[in-house]
Amino acid sequence: MATQLTATTLTGRQVHVSYSRDDIRIQGPNVDLEAFPQSLQKDCLLFHYPETEALARKICAASDSKVELGEIKWAKFADGFPNVFVKDAMRIRNRHVAFLASFQDPSSIFEQLSVIYQLPRMFVGSFTLVLPYFPTGTAERVEAEGDVATAVTLARILSSIPLSRGGPTSVVIFDIHALQERFYFGDTVLPLFESGIPLVRERLQSLPDADKITIAYPDEGAWKRFHYQFGDYPEVICTKVRDGDKRIVRLKEGVAKGRHVVIVDDLVQSGGTLIECQRLLTTQGAVAVSAYVTHGVFPRASYTRFIQANGTHGAFSHFWITDSCPRTVAAVEGQAPFQIISLAAPIAAALQI
Repeated sequence: MATQLTATTLTGRQVHVSYSRDDIRIQGPNVDLEAFPQSLQKDCLLFHYPETEALARKICAASDSKVELGEIKWAKFADGFPNVFVKDAMRIRNRHVAFLASFQDPSSIFEQLSVIYQLPRMFVGSFTLVLPYFPTGTAERVEAEGDVATAVTLARILSSIPLSRGGPTSVVIFDIHALQERFYFGDTVLPLFESGIPLVRERLQSLPDADKITIAYPDEGAWKRFHYQFGDYPEVICTKVRDGDKRIVRLKEGVAKGRHVVIVDDLVQSGGTLIECQRLLTTQGAVAVSAYVTHGVFPRASYTRFIQANGTHGAFSHFWITDSCPRTVAAVEGQAPFQIISLAAPIAAALQI
């Protein structure tokens, strides 16, 4: 029996998720502020890396005045190493403090870690790291001796964040590649895994052809990761098979004919698999194909393969990404078929935990 679960976001929007009472693994919406008594809600001082400023300001706007921005001076010494200064350091004592990071560019990680390690030691009441995109999540396993699982490495680095007066650091991450990566973190941090799926569900419900939506997964891994959150939608599962040196996308199960098929995954890099899925679904009779990924990584400007002005007109009706990767957002915002879904409201809510 299906049940509708409704939650109200910080901005007053309602998100609906259908789930089966028999399956406790179905995920509902992100943090529900209505479950927090007013007496337990707290003000937060949010610091941020420069390229995350746009998202930081949206978080403040979505927080009902619960979040204000802190200021950090980011500079470099002559030798290129960071010269960083936290302004008004005395006034952050005993306050709930957070830092909004972006590790999309590996060269920026060290200077951000310098701040992340310092803030909890400045006598703050509690500390939260918001890292929407965990960039080494796809390197989570060792398939042959000699492989280095860098997901474990980054988790260990973050697990070394000093304790604050309030105890362990909370680490907020959206749609990490594999849920078992929570076990890579040590006991000195508290990973909070959030999701962009409730936000894209809201977009799907607002489409004119909402009753024609079918969810597609580009491979079995994506199905395992997300199908519990789409239990009320018809599904299509694709699979990759090897043909010599090539990997070909084929339909494993489901019906695309006559449907608006939305491909769902946690992230996109080159986009090759999504393009192959789109072609397959179109040949299977889909009347429209769209895509959603939480993290639009797109190294080497690979997003240009999807912009309609570059010859892919009509291939994807919509391509939703979140603002977890700020460099990508700056490059594609306003260019069809891309549409940006902001994580600001669920982050603002998560800062209340």
